[in-house]
Amino acid sequence: MCSIFQITCDGAFFNRCVDCFLGKAAYIRNLQDNLVALDTELENLIAKKNDVMRRVVDAERQQMRRLDGVQVWVSRVDAVKTGADELITDGSEEIGKLCVGGYCSKNCRSSYKFGKQVARKLQDVETLIAEGVFEAVAERAPEPVADKRPTEPTIVGLQSQLEQVWRCLVEESEGIIGLYGMGGVGKTTLLIHINNKFLESPTNFDCVIWVVVSKDLRLEKIQEDIGKKIGLFDGSWKNKSVEEKAVDILRRLGEKRFVLLLDDLWERVDLTEVGVPLPSPQNTTSKVVFTTRFIDVCGSMESHRKFKVACLSEEDAWELFRGKVGQETLESHHDIVELAQTVARECGGLPLALKTIGRSMAYRKTAKEWRHAIEMLRRSASELAGLGEKVYSILKFSYDSLQNDTIRSCFLYCCLYPEDYSIPKWDLIDCWIGEGFLEESHSFGAENQGYYIVGTLVRACLLEELEDDHVKMHDVIRDMAIWITGEIEKEKRNFLVCSGAGLKEAPDVKGWENVRRLSLMQNQIETLSEVPTCPHLLTLFLDFNRELKTIADGFFRCMPSLKVLKMSNSGKPWKGLELNLGMPKLGSLQLLDISHTCIQELPQELKLLHTEDSVLFGGGEVLIQELLGLKYLEVLELTLGSYHALQILLSSNKLKSCIRSLYLQLTGDTTLIIDATAFADLKHLNELRIESATKLKELKVDYTEIVPKRREPFVFRSLHHVTIQSCQKLKDSTFLVFAPNLKSLSIVKCNAMEEIISVGKFAETPEMMGHISPFENLQMLDLLGLPHLKSIFWKPLPFTHLKEISVRCCPNLKKIPLDSNSAKERKFVIRGEEDWWNPLQWEDEATQIAFRSCFQPHS
Repeated sequence: MCSIFQITCDGAFFNRCVDCFLGKAAYIRNLQDNLVALDTELENLIAKKNDVMRRVVDAERQQMRRLDGVQVWVSRVDAVKTGADELITDGSEEIGKLCVGGYCSKNCRSSYKFGKQVARKLQDVETLIAEGVFEAVAERAPEPVADKRPTEPTIVGLQSQLEQVWRCLVEESEGIIGLYGMGGVGKTTLLIHINNKFLESPTNFDCVIWVVVSKDLRLEKIQEDIGKKIGLFDGSWKNKSVEEKAVDILRRLGEKRFVLLLDDLWERVDLTEVGVPLPSPQNTTSKVVFTTRFIDVCGSMESHRKFKVACLSEEDAWELFRGKVGQETLESHHDIVELAQTVARECGGLPLALKTIGRSMAYRKTAKEWRHAIEMLRRSASELAGLGEKVYSILKFSYDSLQNDTIRSCFLYCCLYPEDYSIPKWDLIDCWIGEGFLEESHSFGAENQGYYIVGTLVRACLLEELEDDHVKMHDVIRDMAIWITGEIEKEKRNFLVCSGAGLKEAPDVKGWENVRRLSLMQNQIETLSEVPTCPHLLTLFLDFNRELKTIADGFFRCMPSLKVLKMSNSGKPWKGLELNLGMPKLGSLQLLDISHTCIQELPQELKLLHTEDSVLFGGGEVLIQELLGLKYLEVLELTLGSYHALQILLSSNKLKSCIRSLYLQLTGDTTLIIDATAFADLKHLNELRIESATKLKELKVDYTEIVPKRREPFVFRSLHHVTIQSCQKLKDSTFLVFAPNLKSLSIVKCNAMEEIISVGKFAETPEMMGHISPFENLQMLDLLGLPHLKSIFWKPLPFTHLKEISVRCCPNLKKIPLDSNSAKERKFVIRGEEDWWNPLQWEDEATQIAFRSCFQPHS
């Protein structure tokens, strides 16, 4: 028996099988020809690519940008060439496998696979040859958002400020931003980094325009710089009027999101006249950032946000200085690093000075050279490293731009004070008044003018404002001022400044003859044994020479022009100085400061003087009687050691009108109750100190008489600073309710003090308790050694100007008058012991949370 298998196959299926077999066979049969063709066509493709790339290079040399399509094609050619080269290299091995005249292979599977790859790669090459026909290979590159400006790669000490300004530009609604600070502090550097950051970080702005304005403000120049950036500037446009250009700029910028960077403004630029659309919180499509040395310019430009660019911290200053000097020099001698740090500190954190001096010291590799540099910086800084030419001349623009000679004279006067000295504003202004700089005829009117000038110098960044009505002159600014007086204004002013120089002997008096202003302040001079001849001397500072023992008879005899004489804090405090001024010869004297010299009596000759302003400290009834005889006395700062002397003072309308500072040391055995309302007659009283009044029981005010009638006969409007110390019987200081402008209050070692403001004093006038809100302008509250203190005030206060509360050794003060509203305006520092802070009672949890971060423990 046999079986028969029958397969039935239709024609279509058979044909497909044959085609498939023949197709696969073709990859093997055509392999050799395809490899030859691939090699040939690849050469053609590379030649075409080279032709295209020559056109691309030529175009890019003309500042054109390669087309994206061309770049994609070139990339594909490179990729195909890599694959084709590999196939051509491996081809000889695969051809060796062929047999039967090339129609079959010893390894059909391998040859088929390789033949297929060659055929497809050949097709890719032919396709790329066909696609490689380009009418244009490049196009004009679009203008960059900003023009990159050269600067140092790192921005030492200003990175945080850079990020703040950047957030304002790209995230917030502020339209006009001002960067202000003294010359050489790095404002332009910061602005350059802002400009370049637009090239690194994508934003929605279309263009960033850089304009240097400088002192010589010309609207045409600003318009030209803007026109060049936005494609308006050509021959015909240049000839248009300012008004016509403004119309063109407004139309073009109105279509763009732009940032305008204005460097070095000295006065207001009217953006409307220029043609710049005004930025605003509502119009965030445009921004303006400018730099200036004057905070007033921030106001006149109506800036929505301003940033002060300050000097570098000591750490950042050292980093910048070290980079300029170089590690090789710093490591060349074991003493140089420490000496270099001293030099860096002398620069006061001013980048311009740090860079200039750092570069000049870069290859000074001996310790002696560095010690010499320190000596030069302290003695005659302008001679070191060309500071006069490279630094002071730049800073001097701020001096030159001051409004008039009066303000310039007031500025230069500040250099008489020692380096890093905290200058009391009132002391400085007194000297200006004494010199006759100020125009007002009455001293208190002149004082107001003086405060205006101080404010002008602060806003010009030529003085730094400190706490408690003090200012300071930056070290480099002071050196620049001394340089001006010695080099630029030599013939006019003739300054000799030796303050804070560590002198034990006064400079040779032969050099004083032509001097107009001489400062020997803050030295260790022991004797003034020579008699100088100073016909032109107007100001003499001798204060803070604590070692001073003797002053030669007739020392002041040949100083007929002297107007200001300051001798405070000179001599040993327990010994004092005998004051033999030769007063008949000092007929021009306007200001005499002999505070803290233990001088008990004034010379009889003083009564002969036509004294406009005298600042006198002393004590006792004898001094008061002598002061009563000073016909022209206008300003008085006084220390009194007896209650009787105080009574005499308060009985004199003349003396009461002069008092600016009153320091009471009321020792004695009798219990005192002082009527505080009497102080209200001291209309100009700025500072009140009551110290060691061990028997003072009360500073009394009749609240029942005053409060219901809402009378203000004794409001202490000018009282800014109060210190109460070692008054062992005093239980409160409630009279301060009527000092609305009080800035600082210090109460120290008053063992009986229970309340700062007593609720009991208002018990008979409860309707007024809700209306009393003291300390509205208080900035500093210092409480120390008050073991029985329980209360500052009976309800929370807003404290809108407070900067610091300091509490030490006040164990019974369990609560401070704060609530969550007290933190709304501003944050302030609360200092104290942790044992006092941790159990402190709060108005509510929200208040505790709000002030938790304000605490700083006393060390």
